[in-house]
Amino acid sequence: MNNKLPISCFIIAQDEADRITNTIESVIDIVDEVIVIDSGSTDGTQDLARKLGCEVFFNKWSGYGPQKRFGEDCAKNEWLLNLDADEYLSNEIKTEIVNIFNYNNVNCNFFSIKVTPIYPNWQKPRIFSASHQCVRLYNKKFGRFSNSPVHDSVQTENAEVYYLKNHIYHNSVRSFGHLIEKERSYIQLQSKTLRNKNKFFLFFRIFIEFPLAFIKYYIIRRHFTGAITGLITSLILAYFRWKRIIVLFKSQ
Repeated sequence: MNNKLPISCFIIAQDEADRITNTIESVIDIVDEVIVIDSGSTDGTQDLARKLGCEVFFNKWSGYGPQKRFGEDCAKNEWLLNLDADEYLSNEIKTEIVNIFNYNNVNCNFFSIKVTPIYPNWQKPRIFSASHQCVRLYNKKFGRFSNSPVHDSVQTENAEVYYLKNHIYHNSVRSFGHLIEKERSYIQLQSKTLRNKNKFFLFFRIFIEFPLAFIKYYIIRRHFTGAITGLITSLILAYFRWKRIIVLFKSQ
């Protein structure tokens, strides 16, 4: 595109060389600037991003909010689009964003976009996939990311938010093995937040946690629409819900 939108897209990353190309290529043709905030990659993420036309900045990791605020400060435009390095714009949301700016429909300072997960090696979300809405396109004169190291959300100060119709796609895990690694790392942290529970209650949950968690993921969260991938995903998630109870029970 010759007339790119007056938007800076910023991406925080560390060791994302296997995924960030898709992220950058999904946006670089429509925005004026793409910048990558790297916190110390050792896999060549920085060089790859530069080859794809991005400007790369280093910032030592101090949490999600501070990292994204640093990205805001590096951006030259007032309008910002935030993507994570495991996300990319769908063609439909690209068209929607372009139309908003090209047809002077920018009557709001905050635009919320659906972030929809995609299984590893899938090109589209499963049918009836769950999504979450969050502000990702905004004018930094009117609101910025919070400074919280844990909660990375744009503070709108109760201003009007316009909800876009289409999706950012989210490749949150690289493989089943990656999902297992992530769930293992969560167990200790999650179990600490649930300490001082009644031990008898935990003992009872040992017998019901797995089947109930499986029903939650496979039926209620509709992973049954993901065929064998959805079944395996539900089993892994349910297992680690059960494993968390075991760890917590032993720690009492």
